[in-house]
Amino acid sequence: MCQKFLKKGTSIATVAPSSRFLARRMLKGIEWDKVECVVELGAGTGPVTKEILKRIQPHTKLIIVEIDPDFCVRLRARFPQADIVEGDASQLDELLADRGITKVDEIISGLPLPSFPDGLRDAILASCAKCLGETGMFRQLTIMPYVFMRLYKRYFSDVKFALVPLNVPPAGVYVCKGYRVKKAAAAAV
Repeated sequence: MCQKFLKKGTSIATVAPSSRFLARRMLKGIEWDKVECVVELGAGTGPVTKEILKRIQPHTKLIIVEIDPDFCVRLRARFPQADIVEGDASQLDELLADRGITKVDEIISGLPLPSFPDGLRDAILASCAKCLGETGMFRQLTIMPYVFMRLYKRYFSDVKFALVPLNVPPAGVYVCKGYRVKKAAAAAV
């Protein structure tokens, strides 16, 4: 993971995997008995995936999207029961359509979205918005607590933040809903 971060710092979120405390906080509040489809973006080495698989119900579909081929190999070996897609999160709606999925209840993102170019970040969040159901939630981890609140408020009408000090480095989770199609597109121009 450390080597990947040094080589690909803008596409790998952190030098160390997320702690179990951060992974658990990412999932706090999900009503697992009601969720039909969960997507994880940027699973990396799988600390959040591990926690999802502990909680997921038999009726729930889980799709894990990871662009890095090495991480995909590792994830498939570690979680053979999971649907690991080697693909680009900006094409999430297409990746899900290929699987017959039109609606997602929860998107759990480990992508370092603030470090992505504006156009790529806009494309990823627009693709996520196409998939999220009306009450769907977008959950984003961050290793820079509170810093990007304004950024996520450009994209979502309801943004909450939870600090997770028991992570190295201290981290947090943005829980977002209500994607703002027009405002996000206008902000990108």
